[in-house]
Amino acid sequence: MTADGCEFCAIVQGGAEASVVHEDDAVVAFMDLRPVTPGHLLVVPKAHAVGLEDLDEALGAEVWAVAHRLARALRSSDLRCEGVNLFLADGEAAFQEVFHVHLHVFPRFAGDSFRIDADWRVRERGELDESAAAVRAGLAAQGGRGAHRRAAG
Repeated sequence: MTADGCEFCAIVQGGAEASVVHEDDAVVAFMDLRPVTPGHLLVVPKAHAVGLEDLDEALGAEVWAVAHRLARALRSSDLRCEGVNLFLADGEAAFQEVFHVHLHVFPRFAGDSFRIDADWRVRERGELDESAAAVRAGLAAQGGRGAHRRAAG
């Protein structure tokens, strides 16, 4: 399945240029046109999926497996790479700009310019337990897969 006007579908179909580093039957990976650091890659399922909700779990696992291999490749390359970030934006509020699932894989090094600004303060256990309960309810609404409760240690 493809979506008209989707830049990543155009790349998958060969109708748009890309600097491809990996391609198999299910996934293609190519250089990001606006890299955070040199070596910034995008791993894209060939089947169009707007967001994670639309992505088949097995295909999602393949996207992550390819990203894992590419992260190791970055560390083995001649590119500056002291660490690696994997980043997936799912939805406009999460800063997704191209609405075809894609996983960013980019090298990190001391002094690079990438930052995530957030409120990293430690939360109280009650707040964490409430959030955990909400996520378990969401899992149960999807058929319960993985919705078992683990006692706090």
